[in-house]
Amino acid sequence: MPDSEVLHAEHRLEYPYSRSVGPVIGAFLTGLREGQLFGAMGSDGTVIVPPTEYDPQTAEDIGELVEVGPGGVVESWAWVPAPRPKQPLDRPFAWALIRLDGAGTSMLHVVDSGGPDRLTTGDRVVVRFRPPDVRIGSMADIECFVPEVRDGAEVREGLR
Repeated sequence: MPDSEVLHAEHRLEYPYSRSVGPVIGAFLTGLREGQLFGAMGSDGTVIVPPTEYDPQTAEDIGELVEVGPGGVVESWAWVPAPRPKQPLDRPFAWALIRLDGAGTSMLHVVDSGGPDRLTTGDRVVVRFRPPDVRIGSMADIECFVPEVRDGAEVREGLR
């Protein structure tokens, strides 16, 4: 064998693992499967969504779970004009921080508004879950958020 030949051997290094989600996140994911949104009560009364296992202020176990949403307010957003293959929607959408009704924190998710000219900070949105027969208890059970509609018209916060 000549000295200039390089030997190649395929090698795959993996670290397979499984994670138990625990009682708080497990309840949140079960809620998603059932079409409900839950947050956890923090020691200062703030409802944290998605819930965490421990209170961010005290590091103690989190308080009770409370239902939030299904609507909320867009606090900030960024438009995605050309979604990539593994992104949540196959059409243009916005990544948005959404403060669900009853929550004290914001949750990052997708808004399908139909265009960047149809979304502003402060807009009200509502969750759109995937059909019940395809929900599995994951964040993907939320297909997206869409502009809230009342009396046949989209509602913008402050313009009701």
